[in-house]
Amino acid sequence: MKLTTLASAVALAAAGAFVSGAAEARDQIRIVGSSTVYPFTTTVAEQFGKTSGNKTPVVESTGTGGGMKLFCAGVGVEHPDATNASRRMKKSEFEQCQKNGVEGIVEINIGFDGLTVAQSKQGTPVNLTLPQLLLAVAKEVPGPDGKLIANPYKNWSDIDKSLPNTKIEILGPPPTSGTRDSFHELLLEKGAEQIPELAALKKTDSKAFDKVWKTLREDGAYVEAGENDNVIVAKLEANKNAFGVFGFSFLEENSAKLRGVPLNGVAPEFDAITAGKYVGARRMYVYVKKAHVGVIPGLDAFVAEYVSNKALGEDGYLGKKGLVTLPKSELEQVRKGAADMTPMTADPLH
Repeated sequence: MKLTTLASAVALAAAGAFVSGAAEARDQIRIVGSSTVYPFTTTVAEQFGKTSGNKTPVVESTGTGGGMKLFCAGVGVEHPDATNASRRMKKSEFEQCQKNGVEGIVEINIGFDGLTVAQSKQGTPVNLTLPQLLLAVAKEVPGPDGKLIANPYKNWSDIDKSLPNTKIEILGPPPTSGTRDSFHELLLEKGAEQIPELAALKKTDSKAFDKVWKTLREDGAYVEAGENDNVIVAKLEANKNAFGVFGFSFLEENSAKLRGVPLNGVAPEFDAITAGKYVGARRMYVYVKKAHVGVIPGLDAFVAEYVSNKALGEDGYLGKKGLVTLPKSELEQVRKGAADMTPMTADPLH
C-alpha cells in the first residue's frame, strides 16, 4: 500500500503538517520509546502484521526520554508515529511537542507494571526498606552528625547489620530511561522522605533534598546497564550478590532464575501491584500522533488492535506476556478515547 494516495495528500495539505521536501513517504508504522513497553508493543505489532494486511510496524527501543524527544520533534514521515513510555508524558515534553507542531497527541494507558528490584535465586534472600535502598545508591547520605557526606557504605551490612555482608552492586537503567525516572520518583524520593535527617532537609532546603535522591553514586555501587533489560538479567545470573532494577514483566519472564525483593514488606506480585499495595507499581503508556492517522497506512487499525479485548483484556495476549492489565471500567474508558482519537491536554501533567 502506498502512502501518497490522493486522500493522504489532501489530508497532509489540510493539516499543514508535513513540510514540502519531506523524506519519501512510507507505508510502515514506526514506533520508538521505552524498553519496558517494547515487548508489549512488539507483540501487538506482530499480531497486527499477521492479521491486518499491513506491514508489521517497526518498533525501536530508545528509552522513554529518548522516545519523547524523537516523537516530539515534529509531524511528518521522517518522525515516528507513536512512542512507548514507562511513565506519563511530562508537561515539559508536552510543551516541546506543541512547540514543534505535534498538537494532537492521543494518550493510551495500556496497563500497569511494577518497578522491581530483583536478585538471583542463588543469592541470599533480602528484604529491603526504601530508606535502605536510598542509602545504598545515593551519592551523598547523612553522616553521624546529620550533615551530608560522600556515601561511605561498601557492603549491605554497613547500612544495616541484618543485611548480607556482601558488596553493594545494583544494575539499573540510564538517565534516558523511563524506568530510571520511576526508580527515582517511586522508590528513592520516598526512601529519602523516610530518613529523618533528609525529611528535615526537605523542609529547610527542598532543592538540596531533591539533589540527594536524584544523584546516584559513581563509584561502582550503582551501574548503568543500558536500555536492554536482558543484559541486567544475564548479569544477575552471573553474580548472585548483585541486584537489578527493571519492570515486573521481565521478572515474570525470568522467574525461574530470579526473585523479586520485597520493598517495605511487600513483594512485587500481580495482586499487590493491581491493589496498589506495592510501592513500585506504575502505569505504562503509548502516545500516538493523531496527525499521522489517515496518512500512515493502518495506524488507526494498529491502535484498535492494541486496545482490543484480545490484547488488553483480562485474558488477552499482553496479560499472558506479563502486562498487569487495567480494571474493566478503566479499560473501557481507554478504549473509547483510542477509538475517538481524543487528544490529551496538559492539565493532568507535571
